[in-house]
Amino acid sequence: MHLREDMPFSFYVIDFLFRKLLRQNVRVKWAIHHTSTIKCPEMVTRGKQVYPGDSPNVYINALHGVSVGDYTNIGPHVSIISANHNAINNHSFDEAQPIRIGKHCWLGSHAVVLPNVVLGDFTIVGAGCVVTKSFPEGYCVLAGNPARIIKLLNREACEQFASSRK
Repeated sequence: MHLREDMPFSFYVIDFLFRKLLRQNVRVKWAIHHTSTIKCPEMVTRGKQVYPGDSPNVYINALHGVSVGDYTNIGPHVSIISANHNAINNHSFDEAQPIRIGKHCWLGSHAVVLPNVVLGDFTIVGAGCVVTKSFPEGYCVLAGNPARIIKLLNREACEQFASSRK
């Protein structure tokens, strides 16, 4: 396990207790908050410095795959759900495309990302936002339920920021 400099040692002690002793999220290969849940962690692909579930109460259902790009931050109480039921009385899962979240994105507190969604690089998902459709072009701020673009970001400034992090 890779230790992050910005995490206190107590985070890792609690992570150890919940995963090794209580067997919660035992298949997750990176440190996560003890209140977070990741279903099918083997279906999660994560980029550089990305630790899905390190914030409190994150729920990720990666049954159909979830990909999170470099330097993306997932806030507390975020739900990323790649599976969906096809009817009220039928509890089998529909086939779905993996959720893809680009590089340098930010998902604010209580945001929900639903199946088949693609978010391009530099997409900011506002707190409480419900993302039901894709925004593959990125470089935007999303808000609302359902999510809509409320602001476009300066692509050049974003790229300059990204190159400064390398």
